[in-house]
Amino acid sequence: MGLKDRLQEDLKEALRNRDERRKAVIRMALAAIQLAEADRGGELDEPSLIAVLQKEVKRRQETIEELRGTPRADRLADEEAELAILESYLPKMLSREEIAAEARAVIAQVGATGPRDMGAVMQALMPRMKGRADGRLVNEVVRELLTG
Repeated sequence: MGLKDRLQEDLKEALRNRDERRKAVIRMALAAIQLAEADRGGELDEPSLIAVLQKEVKRRQETIEELRGTPRADRLADEEAELAILESYLPKMLSREEIAAEARAVIAQVGATGPRDMGAVMQALMPRMKGRADGRLVNEVVRELLTG
């Protein structure tokens, strides 16, 4: 079952169970997918669907960071709950160690020797990491490996 089908089935389940939060989050995710499909002019493939959900996750994470210093504990709890629901639809993200292992393989494949080869390493590595790791973390790991 594809991600979009899974979201639609879970929406039906949330409606049956009267789970208002889950229903609202899934509807928001499906609306974001529909908007992306309209922009693209057709159905999205699985990696594109995951990218749309990752964008929504990132939005929630940024909101949570902004709310941490405020007295809005209720809003913070809501955002964290929505984030958890969205993350349940994303594939498991790679750990720092798994990213480092992939990066070492690409560094050896490209023949990178130092920080000046970072562009070539990232260009070869990022397609492998798409949807499985945060780009900033990948960049950080590659930088560490190349500098020392």
